[in-house]
Amino acid sequence: MNSWSATELFRQTPLFDGHNDLAAALRGKFGYSVDGLSTVQDQLHTDVEKLRRGGLGAQFWSVWVPSHLVEEAAVVATLEQIDAVYRLVAQYPDVFGFARTAADVERVFASGRIASLMGVEGGHAIAESLGVLQMFARLGVRYMTLTHNDDTAWAASATGLRQTTGLNEMGKAIVAEMNRIGIIVDLSHTSESTQLDAFAATSAPVIFSHSSARAVTDHPRNVSDHVLSKVGANGGVVQVTFVPEFVSQRCLDWEAEMIAQRASLGLEEVRPPHRSVVSAQESQFPAAPKPGESAASTKLRNAAQPTIDSDTCASAALAAQIDRWLEANPSPQSTLRDVADHVDHVREVAGIAHVGIGGDFDGTPSVTVGLENVSMYPALFDELASRGWSRADAQKLAGENVLRVLREAEEAASGFIA
Repeated sequence: MNSWSATELFRQTPLFDGHNDLAAALRGKFGYSVDGLSTVQDQLHTDVEKLRRGGLGAQFWSVWVPSHLVEEAAVVATLEQIDAVYRLVAQYPDVFGFARTAADVERVFASGRIASLMGVEGGHAIAESLGVLQMFARLGVRYMTLTHNDDTAWAASATGLRQTTGLNEMGKAIVAEMNRIGIIVDLSHTSESTQLDAFAATSAPVIFSHSSARAVTDHPRNVSDHVLSKVGANGGVVQVTFVPEFVSQRCLDWEAEMIAQRASLGLEEVRPPHRSVVSAQESQFPAAPKPGESAASTKLRNAAQPTIDSDTCASAALAAQIDRWLEANPSPQSTLRDVADHVDHVREVAGIAHVGIGGDFDGTPSVTVGLENVSMYPALFDELASRGWSRADAQKLAGENVLRVLREAEEAASGFIA
């Protein structure tokens, strides 16, 4: 019988989540305002009350912008997302504290606050500029996901058009610069070819900020056993995510069936045009306020913006057919036990020193039953305790592993980190 509980564990070891998209959710749902998070927000997976119940000790806040944006526009939008995190921390100084180093994380956690770091989600956001990358580092960015859903000119995405090209020479130079300035290489969203090239190129441990195990759920965003074995050798960490189609084969198979059904009716999934031809205005990415514009006005302006949706052009008859199919074939639900299966698998293949947590809260429209929001982390750790996890192993999963990677990235850097 285990003698530890999640609540007690989180008081002593910072629970360190690898990926939360609150900044993007606030942009889309609140007109970019950070007000009101001290009260429960049903529209969000994340607010102060839920965070306190969940016991979170440290968070990589994602500063994501879509990968189909023109890269120069992505730089601007990413800076706006960084601004959102700065305003979040400033608005709630008793809840959050900025951290750049592992020592900062421990100091902020010891003060009873949530250590707040940032991760750029997608290399498109630097527009092939090492100067931009360096400025992101100076602003406090501590990881960069090499790709998002689209390939860049220098790296292949797990869901892009090039699956075997990996990193080219520019990509390897970007990885080397990330090592030099202490930005962790994040391999979530990348193709396996990119992952293997990154292992060969990096001089510091990598992370997967929000990915699960492909042997358990065969999704391209998940990590193969071959790569998991290399994560162990590299010293990196896979932060298991909670997204239903990533953690449940039932959910993934249902999604494939739904897409096939839509395609049979001529309602193929609509994907935005490639980033090189999409301006920020055309992207349907919610706008930040213009100078002098209020958050309320921005929210109304974004709500009036047309969305990319093939169903808006569908006939009533086709829409009714889809509705009937959905009624006859309801989506299955993933459970926290599914997530625990992924955590167990990563521990088994990569090793206990190489597994962590990356929920992707406020970055997914559907959630796992039992892990509906950031208040639910204790339920997952209670499930692992019931499976015989020791306190020492749970501490590694909760935060010790990611803190080690953060510390080793600092040690590999050339004194750049402020």
